[in-house]
Amino acid sequence: MARLLGIRIKNYRALADFKLGQVKYAKGDALPRLVCLIGPNGSGKSTVLDAFGFVADCLLEGVEAACDKSSRGGFDRIHTQGTSGPIEFEIFFEADDAERPIVYELFVDLIHDVPSVVKETLRQRQQGETRGKPYYFLKLASGSGKVWVGQSVDVRAQGSDSQRVHLAETDKLGIATLGNLAEHPRIVALRSYIEQWYLSYFVPDAARTLPATGAQRWLDRTGSNIGNVLQYYQRQHPSEFNDILGRLAKAIPGLEKITPEISKDKRLLLKFDERGYQDPFYQQSMSDGTLKMLAYAVLLEDPAPRPFIGIEEPENGLYVRLVERVAGQFSSRASRTELSTQLLVTTHSPYFVDALKPDQVWLIRKDDHGHALATRAADVDTIQAMVDEGIPLGSLWYSNHFDDGGPQ
Repeated sequence: MARLLGIRIKNYRALADFKLGQVKYAKGDALPRLVCLIGPNGSGKSTVLDAFGFVADCLLEGVEAACDKSSRGGFDRIHTQGTSGPIEFEIFFEADDAERPIVYELFVDLIHDVPSVVKETLRQRQQGETRGKPYYFLKLASGSGKVWVGQSVDVRAQGSDSQRVHLAETDKLGIATLGNLAEHPRIVALRSYIEQWYLSYFVPDAARTLPATGAQRWLDRTGSNIGNVLQYYQRQHPSEFNDILGRLAKAIPGLEKITPEISKDKRLLLKFDERGYQDPFYQQSMSDGTLKMLAYAVLLEDPAPRPFIGIEEPENGLYVRLVERVAGQFSSRASRTELSTQLLVTTHSPYFVDALKPDQVWLIRKDDHGHALATRAADVDTIQAMVDEGIPLGSLWYSNHFDDGGPQ
């Protein structure tokens, strides 16, 4: 399963020139399995998550539709004010060879006032090479260019294994079309990887609804289909289903038992038995925090998880002890390398950060121009030294020890 090593973003809202993790080919420290972004309100944490959502939307719906999402408001609104040039994404990820990461570039700009893909490339080293520059196996400019067939590029005959490409629409990504063709396995892998990114914007009221019957594999962004997903787990993965209910029962004080029931119209209802109450409650009556913990349990117990999960402010609506529990569960999940899940979380909670390590936390702040910059806690000598002495990382953040080491 692919793993994100780093990303560079230019001209996307407050991310005028933003770097996270490995940003030069095979140089710098790769992102860990758990990445946590902290910082003041308005510093750009949510924008980083939305940048991932924008790339995924470009792939699934096209560039113009991605720009025009109601939360974005069009190209002019998401392009960094006061800068020129296209919106740029440079994504470094590892597929099946740690020595040969793949670099994906996507540049979006206006062509005749319409958001379009003006540049799209993929690069990787030759098989067996551990040093040297990567070679293109996809190189498009405004929808036209070349693609190289197969798993590797013959550098001695760069043209012999290439095909000319001319896309009918510059609104569509090249990897969206070529990623359907078996002769381009690396592009197929990239498309599959991005399609499986999951960004959680959990809405408790959405989780209280009772959707139409029918098992569904994946949780949607708001959690409105959580009953459908639980139906899938109950049918296909009963062990994980019981683990989800057990995890939730342990987390919520007074919760003694959770029992699934099937309604007459075949929808899944969850019955919650609480200490001190004779009659059970159903999910429509449960608290925001209980439903949020249920959603996280669904994500964490997935036997075939998505490769990349982004979660904004998981602490909202949770009791402080539950925040610590969630942070510990996220850390534990990220450490299970056989599952290859990568988590990117934003938070305002020092209790969440207390459960993390300095190489998992980045401070996001704005410079004098209003542009977001990131500093890894592990790169601030004083912070690392105090953590080594046993002082929790969140406590250092709360007591302003990050101020001397953040971007200025």
